[in-house]
Amino acid sequence: MSKKGLLLCVCQGTCPSFQEMDTFEVLNTLRREGIFEWVGLHPQLCADDGDRYLRELLRGAQIDELYVAACDPTMQRKMYRDAFDDVGFPRDKHIGIEIRNMNTQQVIEEIKKAVAQREQSQDK
Repeated sequence: MSKKGLLLCVCQGTCPSFQEMDTFEVLNTLRREGIFEWVGLHPQLCADDGDRYLRELLRGAQIDELYVAACDPTMQRKMYRDAFDDVGFPRDKHIGIEIRNMNTQQVIEEIKKAVAQREQSQDK
């Protein structure tokens, strides 16, 4: 089984599309369930300091896959590619999860669903 990390990005915490989610409940639930090696939070990964954060985090991360629950996964792939390339983290090991306009329980279920789908696709 692969080692997974989870980052939650909340668009500064001010975007209306994240208002129905309890950020810390999401992170604590998934942490307690042991799905991920670690969980983390960043207010705005698409900002310049988000790239720096990803680079520093991934340089020392002992994970095989990075799940990022945030905005559109296609946008994520474009925004994070330089940081991934700079540290040699394979882009195909990034799993983007769209969580905008969801409540706490929906976010938790969406993240769990993404993990289950990834694991099923790797078993084939």
